[in-house]
Amino acid sequence: MSSFNMKNSVNYIARLSEDEKVVFLRVLATLARIDGNFDEDEQAFVKDIAVIFGVPQSKFDVILASLSDDELVKEAAKIKNRQAALQLIKEACLLANSDGDLSEREVVLIGRIGQAMGIELEKIEQISQWVIDRIVWLEQGKMIFEQV
Repeated sequence: MSSFNMKNSVNYIARLSEDEKVVFLRVLATLARIDGNFDEDEQAFVKDIAVIFGVPQSKFDVILASLSDDELVKEAAKIKNRQAALQLIKEACLLANSDGDLSEREVVLIGRIGQAMGIELEKIEQISQWVIDRIVWLEQGKMIFEQV
């Protein structure tokens, strides 16, 4: 997870049921594999988050299982906690932008997932822009402080 407001993010996640936590993680896993490459590092990242969320190891196979976009959207609709939904959209946007190649499929899927959870498209766009601004800001900081 990103470090921005991590404590509050985890607080919202802690209020989710185990099934909702699994859905949250399935969304991240599916987005991580959308480029056709779901490597060991990405799988380990999802598993590490599962541990942080307190999801039992017995659920890892379900979390990492492939889902169609339609199945994923249907699963995402199970998340009713708005704060958790907003955090999921933020994490999905961060993940989608992490490889520097944001595809149209990723954008559309994040939008569909957000809407399934009751998040307005305008809010999803705001979150996406915030994530992009944050990435640019962090890269500028690396150049300013000669950490490139």
